[in-house]
Amino acid sequence: MPHRVVPRVALAVAATLAVVAAGLVAWRSLTPATPLARAMELAPADATRFSWTDWEGVRRELGVDVDAGSSAGEVDAFLSEAFAADLSSMSALGTSAGVMQEELGFSPATVSWELLAQSGSGAVEVLGVDDAVDLDAVADRLAELGWTEPEEADGVWVGGPDVLAGTGSMLTPELQHVALLADEGLVLTSDQAPYLEEVLEADDGPEDLAELAGSLEEPLSAAVYDGAYACEHLAMSQADDDAQAEADQLVEAAGQVHPLTGFAMGVLPGGDVRAVMQVEDADDAPGDAEARARLAAGSAPGQGGEFTDRFSVERAGSEGREVVLDLRPAEGTYVLSDLTSGPVLFATC
Repeated sequence: MPHRVVPRVALAVAATLAVVAAGLVAWRSLTPATPLARAMELAPADATRFSWTDWEGVRRELGVDVDAGSSAGEVDAFLSEAFAADLSSMSALGTSAGVMQEELGFSPATVSWELLAQSGSGAVEVLGVDDAVDLDAVADRLAELGWTEPEEADGVWVGGPDVLAGTGSMLTPELQHVALLADEGLVLTSDQAPYLEEVLEADDGPEDLAELAGSLEEPLSAAVYDGAYACEHLAMSQADDDAQAEADQLVEAAGQVHPLTGFAMGVLPGGDVRAVMQVEDADDAPGDAEARARLAAGSAPGQGGEFTDRFSVERAGSEGREVVLDLRPAEGTYVLSDLTSGPVLFATC
C-alpha cells in the first residue's frame, strides 16, 4: 500500500504544523502480523504492558558478530553497545547477558527476540530461538545447575532464588523458572512457577494490543501499554505542580486531546522512533494527531527543556483510532527509554 505522508516541516512554537488527514497515512500494511504482534499473541490475555527487543535485528543494526561461541565479556560488550544506541532498554536481560551466555547456553547474543509481558498477576519472559540455541544442551545445563526437571518435556523447570543465585549473582529473577518449547522454538521464563504454568496452558493473547503493536511495523526495541497503564504512568500527574500548570496551558493552546486506550513506542531500523497512541473514537483521532504533534514540538514540562532538544517530528497523522508520530532522535539522546515513563506531555490523557 503506498504511503501518503507529510514531508518534514519546521516545527516551532509559532509554526503551523501540517498534519496528515485521517485515513491518508497507512502506516500499517496489509501483510501478515509483525514479529512483535505475533509474539504478543503468545502472552497472557490479561497482560497490560510489554517490552520488546528484536535481538537478531539489534545485532544486525550494530554490525556485531556475537554467537554461541562468544565469551561472556564479548556478550557484555555487545549489550553496552546496544545500550548506547538505545536498543536494549526494554530488555530484562541486560545485567544477565554474560552469565546467561556462559552458564545457561542462551543469551541476547543467540536468541532471536525477547518479549517481557506483565500483568497484575505476574510476568513472563518469552524468548524466540532458532538453531543457534540447542535446547537439549540448555536442558542439560539446567539439570546440572540445580533446576528440577519437569515430568513433561514442555513443562516447567523449577529453580528458585537459591538456584539462581548459585548460578550467577547478576541473573534477573525472571530466570528462576524455565520452560523449553523446542517444537515452537521458544523459551519461557518467570519468577513464579505457578504463573508460568498458567501461561503455558493459556491459548489467547491480548488481541487489541497486538493489533496496536502492528502499527510499529518491525521495531528493534519497543514498549506497548494498555490505556489504563499509559494514562497512569505517562500522566502529567507524575510531574510537580508547576509543570502540571504549564502542561495545562500547553494542552489548551494545542487543542483538545482524548484519553488513550493504548500506547506503543519503538525504535525502528535506522534509528527513527515511532509513537502510536490509540483513542476510543476514530472521529477524534485527526484532531488528536494535530494537537499531540504540536505538543511534541514544544516544551517538555516534567522532562525538562524542549522536546525539540531530543527529536524532531518527521511525520504525523492518524489512521482509524490511532495517532502516529514519527520522530527523529537527536544524536546522543535516548528517546525510547526516556519517554516510556512519565511525565510525557504529548501522551497525556
